[in-house]
Amino acid sequence: MPTTATAAQAFADVTASDSTLRRFLHGLPGVDAVGLEARAASLGTRSIKTTAKAYAIDLAISMIDLTTLEGADTPGKVRALAAKAVNPDPTDRTTPTTAAVCVYPDMVATAKAVLKGSDVKVASVATAFPAGRAALPVKLADTADAIAAGADEIDMVIDRGAFLAGRYLEVYEQIAAIKAECGDRARLKVIFETGELSTYDNIRRASWLGMMAGADFIKTSTGKVAVNATPANTLLMLEAVRDFRAQTGIQIGVKPAGGIRNTKEAIKFLVLVNETAGPDWLDNHWFRFGASSLLNDLLMQRQKLATGHYSGPDYVTVD
Repeated sequence: MPTTATAAQAFADVTASDSTLRRFLHGLPGVDAVGLEARAASLGTRSIKTTAKAYAIDLAISMIDLTTLEGADTPGKVRALAAKAVNPDPTDRTTPTTAAVCVYPDMVATAKAVLKGSDVKVASVATAFPAGRAALPVKLADTADAIAAGADEIDMVIDRGAFLAGRYLEVYEQIAAIKAECGDRARLKVIFETGELSTYDNIRRASWLGMMAGADFIKTSTGKVAVNATPANTLLMLEAVRDFRAQTGIQIGVKPAGGIRNTKEAIKFLVLVNETAGPDWLDNHWFRFGASSLLNDLLMQRQKLATGHYSGPDYVTVD
């Protein structure tokens, strides 16, 4: 698999100046909004039953970045969340672990201590989350602190103001600098906050910008605005990673985040992955859900498949 350095080399001419980068991004094919939304809606009607549904539920659990990003987060809350990530259903030890626990940088060490010896990763938001409005040295320090505390993954936010003002090279260089800070110590997820990008064309441009700059994942949202992950914007990003791999040989992950709350919705997203990017992305190394409440619904549906009875929310822990 080519390295991200190869991607930088492949697009060296494109990223040489603001004008060449703008020309490339605005030269990407325009998005047919009606067609995009119709395809997303059509794929969402696929029916998944019995053994396929059981497989999809376990796969979705294994793809969750179990998340708490609140000002009121305490060490106790983070420890409880990390314990749940390792053992989501204490009544059934066959339940998969989640992919990661996602917290603020000051909670990374707390989560890491609980997750030691497990396969669950620690992800940390950084770069002045959720606004992304800070000087680059501050963003680099934020990232460095999280990695020093033990973060395996960094979820950075782009400066949407710079992007919407057309300062694409500035955004590119900031992503590349954060990727360099991560090095081989942490994978980098780049958050676009798609609800603030206004158009599908902007989401496509941001996707290519992030991938060219070295993102390991492209991510829809912070979960802190009114419009977060939708089937349509996720479908568009899945098309982008598919096309990027076809052009460069480099595979990039996708993470829809915010607003995915139940099993039915999660399975719709898995169908989007399979039908758009393909089965190579049906793995938590390449696809994640940024969620908190989703896990409980998946657990209740899993219990129902196993017992024939719907257990209800009293049978799962409250996050």
